[in-house]
Amino acid sequence: MRFRAKIVDLACLNHFSRIVNTIVKLAKTCILRLTVCKLYFILSDKVANGGASMWCELSQGNFFDEFQMEGVAAEHNEIYLEFVPENLWRALKTAQSAKAVKIKLTNKHCPCLRVAVELPSLSSSSRIVTHDIPVGVIPRRMWNDFREPSMPDFDVSIYLPVLKTMKSVVERMKNLSNFIVIEANLSGEMNLKIETDLVSVTTHFKDLGNPPWASEDGCQSSGQGRDLESMAEACIDIKKLQQLLAGQQVNPTKALCNIVHKRIVHFILLHEEVSLQYFIPAIA
Repeated sequence: MRFRAKIVDLACLNHFSRIVNTIVKLAKTCILRLTVCKLYFILSDKVANGGASMWCELSQGNFFDEFQMEGVAAEHNEIYLEFVPENLWRALKTAQSAKAVKIKLTNKHCPCLRVAVELPSLSSSSRIVTHDIPVGVIPRRMWNDFREPSMPDFDVSIYLPVLKTMKSVVERMKNLSNFIVIEANLSGEMNLKIETDLVSVTTHFKDLGNPPWASEDGCQSSGQGRDLESMAEACIDIKKLQQLLAGQQVNPTKALCNIVHKRIVHFILLHEEVSLQYFIPAIA
């Protein structure tokens, strides 16, 4: 089992750092899944227990100049590592003007991701700062716990409003309630609502548009036959939504959410070579 990678391009390094910082805001610990072509950051809190879950997928070729990995076996050419993303973020923060960053899986005293940051130097010799990030190797029998979550059979799918606008609305509402109701329909309308004994506040968004989901037979898969004006809603933990909006640095070109009525809200942020999915379960 081996892994080593190198980033030289500063723009790629900064982009990768921003994605890791987004993960930090959403997960204290997470799983890093490595395959030949992709990296995945996975948070698999059991939604049934009220936890949010996350699936972030990156194409390694868009970030790394070198990328070599050998999985646990030829027929299972993957590696699953559990780690604290904040430790990786701290290491990358020291690399903002680096000439190169190397990441390597080592096992001297315990399994670690070694991040070696090559910094510019006035002399001919370069300065290298090394960070060892402890990781836990996930055994293959547990890999199925961290598979990509299936797309829920949603009632409504809708494009999100400008995320900065949505973030400022949610931040103001967070001061009034711990819970927020997201409701939307197939006519491109979305409402954010809070209701307490003292106050009721609703923010309306219109003309957002609804994504054209197609199933294998070419028909629209979910929401088919639904009244276009009928609202699907879910009441969720406002802190979890605020964490997603405040922490995201993916700067998506597309952002949408799928609502399973009174059960779950599934957010998808897409930016070229990065996709971030975030699932927040509804509160009964």
